[in-house]
Amino acid sequence: MLSVENIYKRYADNKVLRGVSLKVNQGEVVAVIGPSGSGKSTLLRCLIDLERVDEGRIIVGGETLVDTQAQGYAEKTALRRIILKMGFVFQSFNLFPHFTVLKNVTEAQERVLKRGRQEARDYALQVLGKVGLSDKASEYPYMLSGGQQQRVAIARALAMDPQMLCFDEPTSALDPLLTQEVLRVIKGLAEENRTMLVVTHEMAFAREVADRVVYMQDGVVRCEGTPEEVFSHPEVLAFTSQTPQPE
Repeated sequence: MLSVENIYKRYADNKVLRGVSLKVNQGEVVAVIGPSGSGKSTLLRCLIDLERVDEGRIIVGGETLVDTQAQGYAEKTALRRIILKMGFVFQSFNLFPHFTVLKNVTEAQERVLKRGRQEARDYALQVLGKVGLSDKASEYPYMLSGGQQQRVAIARALAMDPQMLCFDEPTSALDPLLTQEVLRVIKGLAEENRTMLVVTHEMAFAREVADRVVYMQDGVVRCEGTPEEVFSHPEVLAFTSQTPQPE
């Protein structure tokens, strides 16, 4: 589903990604862990063209988003089509504050996918039900808890029918109780065999839900494998011993 090959990203003299490669197979959940500043979020942003790589190749669903050794980035129409294969959930929710919950979930369906208003509305209510928020459709983001806002963001991503979901530390802005309600939703999606790439600081979640774990540090992948393999690696053991665990 996703192939990232030897990508580099720098800002002036700061080399954020230094030859990162990883793969995500169809139906697989891959968790990316590592200390702050290791390049995890930058990696995700490169996947949806919020940041442009300096070198490397990214292939999504069999289509080349970028190959700096060949044609560079795909042309505009193809780039948009490729990016739409991925749904992105930000750590800061990024909901439209002046839209109701329902309109937050229908807007992109209508504008980008060109779905009719009723079709978009019906589908929005369906995915809101999946995340347990069908009763909040007429409310505004400020009326919701942080956990509920993040679940709306997940519903918005699901409504676009992506082939893969990308999560950028989806619980980092939440307290422990709200964190658990969001993780329950993500676990439910994993049980549906959805393809997901999850940057997370929740080690217990990565152990329990991920098929594979990727550990990044200093802009490179230090190790990857099953949760059992990665969490027994000496570098990861040193990292997790310093990471606060949920109470």
